[in-house]
Amino acid sequence: MNHERDECPVPPRKKTEPADMKQILWQAADKLRGSLDAAAYKHFVLGLVFLKYVSAAMSEKRAQLEAELREEGGWSEEDILVTLEERREYTGAGIFYVPQTARWEAVLERAGTTVEGQTVGEAIDAAMLAIEAQNPALKKTLPKIYASGRVDEERLVGLIRLLDRLAFQEQLGDDGRRKGARDIMGEVYEYFLAEFALKEGRKGGEYFTPESVVQLLVEVLEPQPGERVYDPACGSGGMFVQAEKFIESHGGNPLNVAVYGQELNQTTWQLAHMNLAIHGVEANLGDEPADTFRNDQHPALKADVVMANPPFNISDWGGEMLGMDRRWVYGAPPVGNANYAWLQHMISKLAPSGRAGVVLANGSMSSKQSGEGDIRRGMVEDDLVMCMIALPGQLFRSTQIPACLWFLAEGKGRHSEWVRGRKGEVLFIDAREFGVMKNRTLKELTQEEIVGRIGDVVRAWRGAEGAGAYEDVPGFCASVGLGTVAEHDFVLTPGRYVGTTEVEVDPEAEPVEAKIARLSALLREQFAESERLAKIVDEQLGRV
Repeated sequence: MNHERDECPVPPRKKTEPADMKQILWQAADKLRGSLDAAAYKHFVLGLVFLKYVSAAMSEKRAQLEAELREEGGWSEEDILVTLEERREYTGAGIFYVPQTARWEAVLERAGTTVEGQTVGEAIDAAMLAIEAQNPALKKTLPKIYASGRVDEERLVGLIRLLDRLAFQEQLGDDGRRKGARDIMGEVYEYFLAEFALKEGRKGGEYFTPESVVQLLVEVLEPQPGERVYDPACGSGGMFVQAEKFIESHGGNPLNVAVYGQELNQTTWQLAHMNLAIHGVEANLGDEPADTFRNDQHPALKADVVMANPPFNISDWGGEMLGMDRRWVYGAPPVGNANYAWLQHMISKLAPSGRAGVVLANGSMSSKQSGEGDIRRGMVEDDLVMCMIALPGQLFRSTQIPACLWFLAEGKGRHSEWVRGRKGEVLFIDAREFGVMKNRTLKELTQEEIVGRIGDVVRAWRGAEGAGAYEDVPGFCASVGLGTVAEHDFVLTPGRYVGTTEVEVDPEAEPVEAKIARLSALLREQFAESERLAKIVDEQLGRV
């Protein structure tokens, strides 16, 4: 392609409030419409948002460093410039080093000119490669799709100028190191799912677990600094980001967590790397995207906390090729449904006193097909099941299938310090009536429900320090012995155990018998009036 340089000045930079992000993303989708499927918009946008984000972090650190050098004094201009380009100054503070030619400003400038040689798409791909080369943690994770020809140069230039308006919060703390980042990638990703859910279909939703469901998982599991956290179906890494937020909000060092994940989809695996990178979370997501059942990337791992939202009820998971795997302690899962394969895989990864939380379809609590009932019975009898929570409907964008949360705890009531004095008991919580409508079709759990209702009940039940005494609440929660669960044939549906909500009796309310008599009399009066009016109408019609 031949390009001649012409005058096309870079437009002035505009500062944009974070609240404008959705408007900018909508306009970005407009730029791509016609050249890409809606499902592919986010992959082009996410890569550029990442590039702008890491460039902004480095610029902020660079400005801070320059101010320190000048205040310190005794540095020549040349030495200052050399120091400002030293990679270790940035990586040592948890910031990615972005080479000069790969920085957002360079890409923006390239988008504002027409020159021979490298196209804008080639310049972006080269920037991605340069960043990977300087930051081994990002190796093979950044998208190099911009020179593919799927988006023409004009649209690409427009997209870059548009995304230049995105503004980010400050990313450095007073100590010059990275502080917790806003969940930019998560927000961008959720936005595109929300706007293009119908075109994404179920496949799109597989990458993403609703934030309130992730918060509930983390609130119950309470990951602690120094622990090993594992997600065998990690999607975009949202579980890890939430775990980091939880630890930070409770006064711990969010970076002091060992994170292990695995993801089958190549694009999602890359997305998870980008998402975790901008949050400063160092994660081991395996050497490559891979199938958790047939190519475990962490075969020796024993984790303190396991959490996951695997695809519901998948039938083509290759179970017939695994046979009697060492993980199937409670029996081989049916080849037509992977739910109990996920559960047993996670059990196999639990460290002594480890705990796990997993999102599954409601059917997993009661199914008896193809040996699932026997597997569930074995898990219950081994006292691994700690808590079952029935969730409200309409939480998931990608499926209308009712969902529940399983919580497992190794050593419950025995050597576990996390669950004390609950040997042979299971906590059931029915949260089907929880949640508020987020929009016309989607619900979300409120903070009060996550922390103040469910979180507090679980903490009290497991004897957490500082928690109050646990009590059953009819219609909401019940602590049930294994004998009772056995009487229900090991069905774990909370509604079977929590009973019904007690209705408060109003002492001033009208007695039921008197109310029936009053309403019956009123009904008879209305029937009589109806007959009277019908006669009048009939008489009037007879005169016509």
